[in-house]
Amino acid sequence: MTHPTTRLALIHATRLAIDPVEAAAQALWTEAETISLLDESLELDRERAGRMTPMLHARILGLADHARDFGADGILFTCSAFGTAVEAADAALGVPVMKPNEAMFADALAHGDRIAMLYTFPPARTGMEAEFDALVAARGRSARIESHLCDGALDAKRAGDTARHDRLIAERGAMLQGYDAILLAQFSMASAADVLRARTGTPVETSPRSAIREMRKRVEGGRC
Repeated sequence: MTHPTTRLALIHATRLAIDPVEAAAQALWTEAETISLLDESLELDRERAGRMTPMLHARILGLADHARDFGADGILFTCSAFGTAVEAADAALGVPVMKPNEAMFADALAHGDRIAMLYTFPPARTGMEAEFDALVAARGRSARIESHLCDGALDAKRAGDTARHDRLIAERGAMLQGYDAILLAQFSMASAADVLRARTGTPVETSPRSAIREMRKRVEGGRC
């Protein structure tokens, strides 16, 4: 029996992110073995704190360190509210550690400079906008991002009503005009991508597929 030679750790703060990213991994990196770690208290505690605390930083680093210890060749965090802590883990560990949206932001810039981002989890917005602005500055671009809340969509997803979740996102996206691309901020929003594309005719980027493609490049490139 042949076993996978690559192990990818997927670290989640909500179970809603698991299926979208595992589906992306199965489609785009079939050779990799994916291991999912779930700590739902991270999302709850981040929302209640209203900011990144030293304890949350330490917990993110601890999870990444655990993933490295069980042999992960790459570590992908799927919650978008822990950016600075994930950056610290990437700097501290000897394997690639990725934030959920950094690859999606890079993909968005291929479409143009006016980018819309739809989001469902408000605590993630500020950090994600800062990440996008830092990437734009590093590339010497003049792109800007405008964020729009899809009110009620996350509650629908948590209640298991994916159809309503996707419809609310598509309806909010249909109000947007003149953007070069639309981004879906949370991994859990990926199910709405096709209906949003059909509704708007605008390129739509999702974080799971972008992240898996980029993580594969980093892991396989590091072996060259």
